[in-house]
Amino acid sequence: MPTRLSQLFVRTLREDPSDAEVTSHRLLVRAGYIRRQGPGIFAWLPLGLKVKRRIESIIREEMEGIGAQEVHFPALLPREAYELSGRWEKYGDGIFRLKDRKGADYLLAPTHEEVFTLLVKDLYSSYKELPLAIYQIQDKYRDEARPRAGLLRGREFTMKDAYSFDYTDAGLDLSYQKQRDAYERIFTRLSLDYVIVKADSGLMGGARSEEFLHPTPIGEDTFVRSAGGYAANVEAFETLVPEAISFDGLPTPEVFDTPDTPTIQTLVDVANRDHPRAAGRPWTPADTLKNVVLALVNPDGSRELVVVGLPGDRDVDLKRAEAAFAPADVEAANEDDFARHPGLVKGYIGPWTPGGAALGAGQEIDPLLTKKERAAAEAAAADAPPVSTTGIRFLTDPRISEGSVWITGANENGRHVFGLVAGRDFVSDGTIEVAEVQAGEPAPDGSGPVELARGMELGHVFQLGRFFSEALGLKVLDENGKLVTVTMGSYGIGVTRILAVIAEANNDDRGLIWPRNVAPFDLHIVAATKEIEVLDAAVSLANDFEKRGYDVLVDERPKVSPGVKFGDAELIGVPLIVIVGKGFADGMVELWDRRTGVKTPVALADVVEAVAALD
Repeated sequence: MPTRLSQLFVRTLREDPSDAEVTSHRLLVRAGYIRRQGPGIFAWLPLGLKVKRRIESIIREEMEGIGAQEVHFPALLPREAYELSGRWEKYGDGIFRLKDRKGADYLLAPTHEEVFTLLVKDLYSSYKELPLAIYQIQDKYRDEARPRAGLLRGREFTMKDAYSFDYTDAGLDLSYQKQRDAYERIFTRLSLDYVIVKADSGLMGGARSEEFLHPTPIGEDTFVRSAGGYAANVEAFETLVPEAISFDGLPTPEVFDTPDTPTIQTLVDVANRDHPRAAGRPWTPADTLKNVVLALVNPDGSRELVVVGLPGDRDVDLKRAEAAFAPADVEAANEDDFARHPGLVKGYIGPWTPGGAALGAGQEIDPLLTKKERAAAEAAAADAPPVSTTGIRFLTDPRISEGSVWITGANENGRHVFGLVAGRDFVSDGTIEVAEVQAGEPAPDGSGPVELARGMELGHVFQLGRFFSEALGLKVLDENGKLVTVTMGSYGIGVTRILAVIAEANNDDRGLIWPRNVAPFDLHIVAATKEIEVLDAAVSLANDFEKRGYDVLVDERPKVSPGVKFGDAELIGVPLIVIVGKGFADGMVELWDRRTGVKTPVALADVVEAVAALD
């Protein structure tokens, strides 16, 4: 039986919701698909659920096509499994925690790796039962600090998460490729443009991690790509390290007064005015070493400072920093931090001062060395660049390579050191990738310069390896009767986010225009007059289409004007609309293709074939 709009639980809105930031949020609320319940929390109305279920159906078909089996876990889970993996603390404030009446700890699951792993541990014990792929489509919960953009970043969202279980790395590679190929088919069927980018593996490591991003100006992720095929999100981009330079002939460090130069640009201006290069090339920000003080806030609330040295023409990218320092949150050091560390001279921080270093964790001689080894180590230490006793870690960008020469702070107010050589005059405690990526940088695979683009994450395929199986004790007997640790893959798709991305990509200034295979109905029939004969004819035509397997919405509201009906049809976004109007008396209707905007007169007797031709 066709759905009658007069009976459908929907109310369309003529005005945009006041909190809507993006097109998908605005149109999904106005067209009656979702309704706000709180920040980042939405109720799903019949139209929204129909689209959501069609997307889920496509995902299920492709998952089952590669042999994955569906399960379903609760969203409310006890603390213990997440304690075993260490993620109860690592999640920090990002999850919803609660207690039952007996005081036991629970959480609303942000993701389900732990319980999937424990379920397989409970049921499987032999390599003969592997490989295994299981998945669910389930709601997840994250306590987003700033929920925004409707369904694109909410506190409750629906996700498809799948997991593969193998007992060899080669088996994991095969399982990973099956899932990756299925993702490509899913996004193609959903008519979504996507780019596969190398992604950061985070705390759990793993050999491969890739994200599927939909290029869009409103995307929250920045990614880089080259004409030669390289693609990565900025967190995973790897800087090409310059070749080391011989120390021979390099200048000796000199400290100069540089008053009123707390910024890179003021320093460059003073350097060119008072200390011009002998060769004539002007100093630029790229010649300076900027030392940025960051505060790392760990999940347990402790606070640690770290200083990052990077070329002065770069800034710290906080997303890259958060990936590099995870699970800690990263923020700029505040005035209290500087007050507690008076050795950090704000605006004039550097890794070296005459007679001793300013930064770095320091070097210690191993007390277990033999006398001969200890003597050699002490001699090497005497020739090494000075190191610090401040206790603050000093990390450098990969571009701060051995033999590179810099202008940087002298750790005295109003003074900088010129000609400071990396590896000779100072060392760091390691390198770190936190500098912003700039267009035109060389791709690490040699495929040419990269460009920057914005994208929205659709899905993520990730080789977890043995992180969770080691933590939770998932082992099976192999061919030789030996216990081996299972290796896992994780594969996620944001179902509700995809719905919003499809809406974002398929609309015009009048409303939504869904792709045919995810639209809430196959056909929308509009009775364009209030005459009872036309209303009855529209319902009769809807019944005819239903008998042929179409899911039909018919607008037979008797007291609603044609203009309002057409406005609602445009807003709701079913791509094919049949208009039953005044021409009905002559045996004619209009077929309206919202995708092209074309309205075509069609004989009533031919309308079924005409609609089928547009499928």
